[in-house]
Amino acid sequence: MSDETSPRTLTALLGTPVTSAKGRMRGRVRDVAVGTGADAGRVAGLVLKTRKGLEVVSSRDVRWTPSGALELRPDAALNPLQGDENFILLRQDLLDRQIIDVHGRKVVRVNDVNLRWQPNDGTDEQLCVTEVEVGLRGAIRRLLSGTLPRRTIESLASRLPTRVIPWNFVDMIEVDPARRVKLNIEHERLAQLHPSDIADILEDLAPAEREAVIRTLDEEVAAEALEEVEPRLQKSLVQALDSETAAGIVEEMDPSAAADLLAELSDERSEAILEEMDPEEREEVKELLEFREDSAAGRMTTEYVAVPKTATVADGIRALRGFEGDPETVTELYLVDEHEVLQGVVPLARLVLARPETRLEVLTEPRFVSVPSDRHENDVAELFDKYNLRALPVVDKSGKLVGVVEADHVIAFLRARA
Repeated sequence: MSDETSPRTLTALLGTPVTSAKGRMRGRVRDVAVGTGADAGRVAGLVLKTRKGLEVVSSRDVRWTPSGALELRPDAALNPLQGDENFILLRQDLLDRQIIDVHGRKVVRVNDVNLRWQPNDGTDEQLCVTEVEVGLRGAIRRLLSGTLPRRTIESLASRLPTRVIPWNFVDMIEVDPARRVKLNIEHERLAQLHPSDIADILEDLAPAEREAVIRTLDEEVAAEALEEVEPRLQKSLVQALDSETAAGIVEEMDPSAAADLLAELSDERSEAILEEMDPEEREEVKELLEFREDSAAGRMTTEYVAVPKTATVADGIRALRGFEGDPETVTELYLVDEHEVLQGVVPLARLVLARPETRLEVLTEPRFVSVPSDRHENDVAELFDKYNLRALPVVDKSGKLVGVVEADHVIAFLRARA
């Protein structure tokens, strides 16, 4: 049990002498072992450097002495550290590792760890991890450790602003036999971030952490984030996943983005992913793969809402409700004849304001713009600029509607070019 309730840091604990109840030197603190699962955050024991090597003693079997040392209880047992125990080591597995600050929407480095004695079942106290320090305070404490008295270091560090992440925001993804630890925020919290923020986080992580984070996200969120990642990193992430997992994510991507991604992979890898995809999505993406990437068809999506030219506003609303793509991308409806030839374009705003029985034909743009599927992407960009478009329907040689280029697609390839 502790003789005080003030927080302690991992840096302050490391190197602390440990004595027997009779004052005999037994070793020094080398690391702190923390439980996982139901015991997450609870200090399971202290790893001591003794004459016999590395040994572990339960945190319940030590107490602080007035001199600042740790004293073992008379019946304390020290056991050799095997390396395969079901806990993590804060110094070895956490310090200097990267974790995600979900509030700041960025990747940060662990500089220190704060611990505190807390009540346990109302009868005893348990040493627990409370926070991870990611700011300058922890870095200075680490940098000066061993060069100045601890009280002096703590006095200097206390003058600096604190930046911490509560321990319950740090979730261990995996601790493998080699003790490589991958960290992430609970995927429910991470999934609430904007896909662009998740993409920024992925770009800042090391490869192993990127893969671990992408695996924690559900397929839809992972797909949205992957679409925001720059192409080279997209390729790297997908190559690191097994074909089944990659296919599940690619299926949720915009077909155009999925086709662009698969086109960057080797034929063998691309085919392996396509084979794992559902037939409908597979055929949709394979069709897009046949087009030149720098053409209108190569930049279009096949996810759009088209209705017969005789449809009413009520029909259009039903079609929108049944749309399985991303509803946020829909800015207009397309009217087609029985041969799927494009007959008109209806802005979504007009649809919303019209009465249910109104025929969509009377709401169409008087002079709508479309583009042939083989038109170069530069011409597509010029049309968006000239007519201030939000979307551009793509037609084949017979005038059949085959897809839609969205403003986001144009912005993406212009940014890539820049």
